[in-house]
Amino acid sequence: MATLEIEGRLIELDNEGYLRDLDCWSPAVARALAQREPLELTDAHWEVIEVLRDFYLRFEHAPAMRPLVKAVAQQLGPDKGRSIYLMKLFPESPAKVAARLAGLPKPTNCL
Repeated sequence: MATLEIEGRLIELDNEGYLRDLDCWSPAVARALAQREPLELTDAHWEVIEVLRDFYLRFEHAPAMRPLVKAVAQQLGPDKGRSIYLMKLFPESPAKVAARLAGLPKPTNCL
């Protein structure tokens, strides 16, 4: 089992790098997880992370790609609510990578 040491605390990760305890998330944890990707979080990343965390609070699950695009479009506008925009921010699999950085479980229907 992998761990991160953040501010003197050990944070446990599952075998795919998602938090085992969602309550352990903080911006410092997100930055440490981003280093593992490797990504440097910009304001644009943080906007999407906030949308994801809000989505999770409302619906109690992390969105797969299509609902993520829709949620981003609703909250941040149509220019940002596009797959290509999210792919540039979170390469490979935006829904999975962004959920991991947001401290959420792996989205269902994501391989």
